[in-house]
Amino acid sequence: MKKILAIVLSLILCAGMCVAFTSCDTNTGNEDGTDTSDTAATAADFTVGICQLMVHDSLDKATQGFIDALTEELAKEGKTVEYDKQVAGSADLCPTVINTLVAKEVDLIMANATDALVAAANGTSTIPVLGTSVTDYNDTFKNNIPANVSGTSDGVPFAEQAEMMIDTLGLVAGDKVGVIYCSNESNSLVQYEAVKELFEDKGVVVTPYTFSETTELQSLVTTAASECKAIYVPSDNTVAQNDSIVASICTDKKVPVYTSYGGDACYASLAIDYYELGVETGKMAAEILLGKKTPADIEIKTLTPSVEYNAELCSKLGITVPEEDTAA
Repeated sequence: MKKILAIVLSLILCAGMCVAFTSCDTNTGNEDGTDTSDTAATAADFTVGICQLMVHDSLDKATQGFIDALTEELAKEGKTVEYDKQVAGSADLCPTVINTLVAKEVDLIMANATDALVAAANGTSTIPVLGTSVTDYNDTFKNNIPANVSGTSDGVPFAEQAEMMIDTLGLVAGDKVGVIYCSNESNSLVQYEAVKELFEDKGVVVTPYTFSETTELQSLVTTAASECKAIYVPSDNTVAQNDSIVASICTDKKVPVYTSYGGDACYASLAIDYYELGVETGKMAAEILLGKKTPADIEIKTLTPSVEYNAELCSKLGITVPEEDTAA
């Protein structure tokens, strides 16, 4: 009996200690009784939804620039923001992402890339929408940009790009330039048609090499590199995401690649800073959320591009970098 009583008393004592410890662990208040638990945290002043088409360096930088700038601008006014960032992965999934953000009644949507912007414009006419990494808004919306849409453009002067290739590569009439782009990206077609006209004015032959699935890209690039003196790649998200494929094949075949976004494949580019593009978009978002402007009040903004050369790649390809330009 004594042993049984000892065991019972031990159990009672342990139970009491457990209760005491539990009581200490759940005490989230300050000494003055103020509740400091997460449930008491103040909700953010604004919720912003982000629909990014896919993961790759340029789009990632634009999104980060947007977040950094918007957070900073709102903080100046004592406001906070919560982000719901979603990466669609492909164009056909953008509407699903947008519908989710609309259902959550976010205060603003940032659409990163053309397909994301089109989905957002189709998904809501009331929530403010800002695009970024979009080349041509007027072409995208057939010169009828919705009142709730504005943003920034990654477009760069096509004439300057064509002249840069012609001059640095010594292209002459009859030389063949291949343009590689994904047929699912409407902005890429716009860029192809623009550079085609400019090159052909100089007698340079332009041939499109298009694909719809990334599994086709390796064989496509191999063919283009075998048939062309040089390759031009527009601001095409799908090609940029697979930049290493283009770089390895074309470098091996000693075919120079010129891109509108930079990347490992290019010997040179006339491109904008995508992080700064995102920053400008974030500043626009702050003006809208703070009630200073509406999307209809904000003009589409472009950045001044900068010339960059890949010195190591130029050396391998035997390309002379102009003295006035700085090689990376």
